[in-house]
Amino acid sequence: MAFWRALLGYEDRANSPEDLIDPHRRGAAFYFQQMDAPRPQRNRVHVDVWVPYDQAEARIAAAIAAGGRLVSDAYAPSHWVLADPEGNEACVGIAGWIDPGPRDR
Repeated sequence: MAFWRALLGYEDRANSPEDLIDPHRRGAAFYFQQMDAPRPQRNRVHVDVWVPYDQAEARIAAAIAAGGRLVSDAYAPSHWVLADPEGNEACVGIAGWIDPGPRDR
């Protein structure tokens, strides 16, 4: 939960240890259910999170501090791949244009 809360920028829903909600009420709520036994499948869930360029570094740092890990930064600064403690992956992408300087025409 801590990883997903940090990654999504969501909050706990009042009176629920299993629900996360968007504090701005724009995104879908997430419900987490603890599984009885580990499942060997890769990526039981995969979420893409789009954030403004100036918020990406902080969002990634918060998700890693909350128990996640960096899987790949091969496409940075366009997007990064993270994983929660169980190996479920999530991408943090940049919303909008990143201006790296003059473009080839």
